[in-house]
Amino acid sequence: MTISSDEALKTKVAHSAAPIVYVCVTCRPVGEPDSPVRPGAILAAATVEAAADTEVEVRPMRCLANCSRGPSAALRCNGSWTYVFGGLDATCARALIEGARLLANAADGILPWRGRPAPLKRGLIARVPPLDFQEDDL
Repeated sequence: MTISSDEALKTKVAHSAAPIVYVCVTCRPVGEPDSPVRPGAILAAATVEAAADTEVEVRPMRCLANCSRGPSAALRCNGSWTYVFGGLDATCARALIEGARLLANAADGILPWRGRPAPLKRGLIARVPPLDFQEDDL
């Protein structure tokens, strides 16, 4: 039996139960001069540090296409909605980890408002439904 690359990806994703925080390392606030060390990279390093000794996986990446409201990060876990946040800085690293843990424990896959850290209340850019989502009550 041969498994296609799409099926392999679905299998890999299905077996990844840990919440994931994606952090853009190329982000910098609009108008900030270009520099070798970007604020997004600083946020990513702080988030990796904040995730130490937790179940949260941090994945630095090159771009979340939210340049006008960077630095940016996204939270996701199996079966949940994905949340994109902007206007972050290194002081938001713990909030990202707390948010990822809240999302992982949300029975409905939706990041709860109650208990959500402040940077994740004011910095919300978008929430994206899980791949298998269908709106039932339109």
